[in-house]
Amino acid sequence: MAKVQVAKSETNPLQEVQKRIDEVCHRLKIPEGINARLRVCERELIVNFPVRMDDGSLKIFTGYRIQHNDTRGPAKGGIRYHPEVRLDETRALAALMTFKTAVVNIPYGGAKGAVACNPKKLSITELERLTRRYASEISLIIGPESDIPAPDVGTNPQVMAWIMDTYSMNKGYSVLGVVTGKPLEVGGSRGRFEATGRGCVICADLAGKHLGINLAGATVAIQGFGNVGATSAKLLARAGGKVIAVSDSTGGIYCPKGLDIDAVARHKAATGTVVGFKDADVISNAELLAMKCDILVPAALEHQIHEGNAASIQAKLIVEGANGPTTAEATKILCDKGVFIVPDILANAGGVIVSYFEWVQGLQSFFWSEDEVNQRLKTVMDNAFREVLEISQREKTDMRDAAYILAINRVAQAMMIRGIYP
Repeated sequence: MAKVQVAKSETNPLQEVQKRIDEVCHRLKIPEGINARLRVCERELIVNFPVRMDDGSLKIFTGYRIQHNDTRGPAKGGIRYHPEVRLDETRALAALMTFKTAVVNIPYGGAKGAVACNPKKLSITELERLTRRYASEISLIIGPESDIPAPDVGTNPQVMAWIMDTYSMNKGYSVLGVVTGKPLEVGGSRGRFEATGRGCVICADLAGKHLGINLAGATVAIQGFGNVGATSAKLLARAGGKVIAVSDSTGGIYCPKGLDIDAVARHKAATGTVVGFKDADVISNAELLAMKCDILVPAALEHQIHEGNAASIQAKLIVEGANGPTTAEATKILCDKGVFIVPDILANAGGVIVSYFEWVQGLQSFFWSEDEVNQRLKTVMDNAFREVLEISQREKTDMRDAAYILAINRVAQAMMIRGIYP
């Protein structure tokens, strides 16, 4: 079975983000000093910490917590557990969080955390010990008024609960607002788990209306069947979409008549993979990306659509559920082909929007219904999409450039208004 193909690039993720910052700052005539500040992260914490394993041995893990910019509010960003995390990747993701929160206009900056580990190979007790030690190490810079972590690849609400509990034990009282994406029982928000996927579907609907694609009857392929991919698949299917292919890290499945997404989810829960689902053919991730469909949702890892495979993409609309799934070179190829791309900093912002709602609810100790959360999410996503589309049409550029123009201008204006202390 073919694995997900990752592009080989001479530039690392941070250099790619810096290049985009430079281009937008030059286009908007933003002062060089502001440009220089946006290129680097404000604070970087690297921790090497021991964890007692179940066999009694000690293992050293390396973790990061990076704060890119907090001009518009507390830093905000997920924590990733993955064996291949790198410092520059974490820096780039922190910067992307700054622009993601700005493009949807919520009062946050950007941050990112990561631990180089494989959570699938850790027992639940090892995972808890790793999380609590990592939380203790980064407690120097996180807090409900400074930096608020959330789940990302390899982490989940339980991990957030351990972080909240660890931080609270050190404070001597419960601090609900130190993380978001928590279980409901300890201050989580209704609708948070589905929020990123729901935001993708809202964007797919808005983009579809712009392009003349009706979600009802549209064919859909989704790379990645974790939280974002599975939620997107379920909601698109409920909207009448025909989800013909999904995949995970082990491979994919295809059914031209449309997959029963609830049944696929049950199969994955039982087996750990979508592969082997009885009512579908086996395909590779590469074949899924190249599949003829109306809507493609890349919801796996970075750089899955690259210069080497962009020409084979047949989708009319790409909604980026993952962070950075399409390289700059691939974006140009796709836009030249007429493919409409809803970029990651807009398409997958639903998670951070509802994280903001969760944080607000925790601070005021007043919690909303799921309908209220979903309606507020739709309002914010609608406004952001229309602002980005208006810039795209006015500036005659693609949606990714338009989103960065909106976001970087907001952050730069805030930095100039605040000035420099002392």
